[in-house]
Amino acid sequence: MDTIWKAELKEELEQLQKLSQKRKLTEVEAAEQPWLTINHRNLLNLSSNNYLGLAGDIRLKEAMIHAVREIGTGAAASRLIVGNYPLYEQTESALAKWKGAEAGLIFSSGYSANIGMISSIIGRDGIVFSDKLNHASIVDGVILSRSEHKRYRHNDFNHLETLLKQAPFHKRKLIVTDTVFSMDGDLAKLQDLVTLKERYHAILMVDEAHSSGIFGEHGEGLVHHMKLQDKVEIQMGTFSKALGCFGAYAVGDRWLMEYFTNKMRSFIYTTALPPAILGAIYAAIRIVPNEHQRRRTLFEHSEYFRNSLLQLGFNICGSETQIIPILIGPNDQTTEFSQRLLEEGIAGIPIRPPTVPMNQARIRFSLMATHKREDLDFAIEKISLVGKQIGMIGGHTW
Repeated sequence: MDTIWKAELKEELEQLQKLSQKRKLTEVEAAEQPWLTINHRNLLNLSSNNYLGLAGDIRLKEAMIHAVREIGTGAAASRLIVGNYPLYEQTESALAKWKGAEAGLIFSSGYSANIGMISSIIGRDGIVFSDKLNHASIVDGVILSRSEHKRYRHNDFNHLETLLKQAPFHKRKLIVTDTVFSMDGDLAKLQDLVTLKERYHAILMVDEAHSSGIFGEHGEGLVHHMKLQDKVEIQMGTFSKALGCFGAYAVGDRWLMEYFTNKMRSFIYTTALPPAILGAIYAAIRIVPNEHQRRRTLFEHSEYFRNSLLQLGFNICGSETQIIPILIGPNDQTTEFSQRLLEEGIAGIPIRPPTVPMNQARIRFSLMATHKREDLDFAIEKISLVGKQIGMIGGHTW
């Protein structure tokens, strides 16, 4: 007989099933490639964050193997104990040079970076102003900080300014935003955020997870693309998307990186990254600045795909980037759309609450520089077919 707590947890699972929100792990092969394999089926991969196609690059593989041979398989401790092996200094110096910053700091993941930085620089007497569509790691960082949480409407800077005006002058204020919003594919209006940050004496933190490697003359990110690198106190990003490996970073003033080293719990109490990972990061930082053609190809692919879906009549949530969703709404219909795409040879994963708001479930497509134009034409044809079959486009309704 189940105890009460077991029964309650099982009921939660059953409820997720009823709401078409229950998730399960699916074994995937070759997810770093434009075409992947699921259940022995070859599918066009439109669900990867491997935007520049570097996750399977031989140069990164060789860098990992070299680091293992030279250093070993594990760091053996946190960085403040004995885990700070020489490759860290080499890689963080390369990171700071790439980003044009005084100093950089590398973390084990984007999630741990965001929860650690936010909770260390803002406390229960501070206020965080966060875009409503920010990543969950930002939201969780605010919760851990125990600060007051003010969520402004997405990219609505009149609303943000109203909230800033209401905040007591003496309280520490942090404005935090994604640069590329991961479920909509649109961009933060960074110049407006800088203006408000300066007007109300706030700290500005931006998350470049989905723009690192892509925007900027050398892939530095959207902040550099907008030439605002001297106006943003904290730039963070990840190596696990366009840079093709794993981990996360922050860059900024040297004293601020020292502050995180001393106050950021998710940094202090985490074992350092394995040498293989750091070797790949170092290689990626050297490779990505010169991958101009991959960036151009990704931009061309993205514009072509976005325009094609718009012409078909789909709602793509204002996407401006390589992340291109189709808004569907109900969970069950979104799951059906994804399943029909699977049957047509396309891996398009359904995104449902709580990742997106209720009744805003969608298929989130993400493109890679290594896709071919014929891949995109194949996808557009099949997406159009499924959209017409289920009444999303072509004059029909659900």
